[in-house]
Amino acid sequence: MQVVKAPDNKLRIKTKPVKKVTPELLKIAQEMIELTKTFEDPEGVGLASTQIGRNERFFIAKVGKKFKAFFNPQIHSRSKIQKRYFEGCLSIPQFWGETNRSTSIVASYLDEQGRYIKKTLTGTTAWIFQHEVDHLNGTLFVDHVLQQKGKMYKVTGKDQAGADVLEEVRVV
Repeated sequence: MQVVKAPDNKLRIKTKPVKKVTPELLKIAQEMIELTKTFEDPEGVGLASTQIGRNERFFIAKVGKKFKAFFNPQIHSRSKIQKRYFEGCLSIPQFWGETNRSTSIVASYLDEQGRYIKKTLTGTTAWIFQHEVDHLNGTLFVDHVLQQKGKMYKVTGKDQAGADVLEEVRVV
């Protein structure tokens, strides 16, 4: 299993709903979790099915210290209050951008047992959920950067302390 990288068109597909949470899908989700844990720069906190070349509607995400799978996720409403996030993506390595996202959302999904869950998500969990649902709709964070006229940065190296050196790139 590998992460699909931009500009691969697989990242632009709109996913199809999962009919049922099956043992096969749970196995794929577990493999996605193991793959995501291998990323450190940036740290992997979520991975959508489209990022491994699949078109079923699910993703995995780190909630607190644990990864969970979310099947057929939907966002029903978004708070008007937004926060500017410094966002990256495993499918667009070495690039970061500023995006505005709602600080809370009302979302629904099927959990690993196939139970329907509807709840309000806040903070980092809401941000990750929005990023991953975007993937399932064929949208990348760079689309938001462009639309919101945010700034985009490329990692150009490391400083003496080992931190990323970022250079602003022009977005057209």
